[in-house]
Amino acid sequence: MNDINSYKGELSFWFMVDKDVSAGEKVAKKVVKKVAKKKEDKGPQLIDLPGVGPGAVAKLEAAGIYELMGLAVLTPTGLSDMAGMSEAVARKAIQAARKMMDMGFIDGLAHEEKRKELFHITTGSKNVDNLLGGKGIQTKSITEAFGAFGSGKTQLALSLAVGVQLPIESGGANGKAVYIDTEGTFRPERVRQFAEGIGANADKVLKNILVARAFNSDHQMLLLDRVADLIKDGEPIRLMIIDSLTAHFRAEFSGRGMLADRQQRLNRYLHNLMKVAEQNNLAVYVTNQVMSDPAQMFGDPTKAIGGNIVGHACTYRMYLRRGKKDSRVCKLIDSPDLPDNETVFMIETDGLRDLDV
Repeated sequence: MNDINSYKGELSFWFMVDKDVSAGEKVAKKVVKKVAKKKEDKGPQLIDLPGVGPGAVAKLEAAGIYELMGLAVLTPTGLSDMAGMSEAVARKAIQAARKMMDMGFIDGLAHEEKRKELFHITTGSKNVDNLLGGKGIQTKSITEAFGAFGSGKTQLALSLAVGVQLPIESGGANGKAVYIDTEGTFRPERVRQFAEGIGANADKVLKNILVARAFNSDHQMLLLDRVADLIKDGEPIRLMIIDSLTAHFRAEFSGRGMLADRQQRLNRYLHNLMKVAEQNNLAVYVTNQVMSDPAQMFGDPTKAIGGNIVGHACTYRMYLRRGKKDSRVCKLIDSPDLPDNETVFMIETDGLRDLDV
């Protein structure tokens, strides 16, 4: 009798194991289907390129290249150094990536339709928003604000860091902000004041601003790669603030003998900034220091640091200065689609306040 019961128990055990295996197979099939569907939704990946294996993909991702677009704009030598492959294989992979991305010409109407994907972020001041076309700064572009100390550059940056979190219908982009602080001027208590000024939850607003203190130009450039990592991990970043752009470059590369090196390094950094902005549909706001031009006999001698390198790289350039009765004057001096103009605003405890122009 005991043998029979033992036999029944053994049958029951193997029946349960078989049942579990069948259930496991079903789960495994679902996972495979889900991964395949996800891959199909994302389109071609780096691993799909000829000559690019898992090891090369890992090296590319470590260098901040996650998508075909990032690889398609590389040179064969650059890809060869990053991924540890021969230049011939690298050239073949780049050509395949460019073919998959369809990087040819499109007509003006198609380009106009594509630009509808852009987000606009309010500055917190209607006057400044109107100066920039009516909706504030836009994604896929670099907006520079330069001026003397106390002109309001950082205050505008903090206001944008709050504004980007607003819903799209309220002038925001419903996303997060990254704040690269090179001068130690980020103040959480000031962000709280801006948040309370628009009736937002200050704790949630601060939670959605990712801050990093950059201690030198190398660290500043490294943090740009970390932003790409955050985006890859699913962070909805729509705004990147660099306050300030040139502080470390100015301090580390002093004198005429190092000017060429500084400008070339700054040029590469700005090109990488624009690449990140274009690929991820985010806005870049940079503040910039100024100097006085001793050769300027008449008029305002204030000039932005960085020269033509910064001037050509930035899409929109604004000059901030103090006005009458503690007001701030914001002058648009360069834009691809807007006329030169200026406006005024006030910086108050709970945010920016417009003045009649």
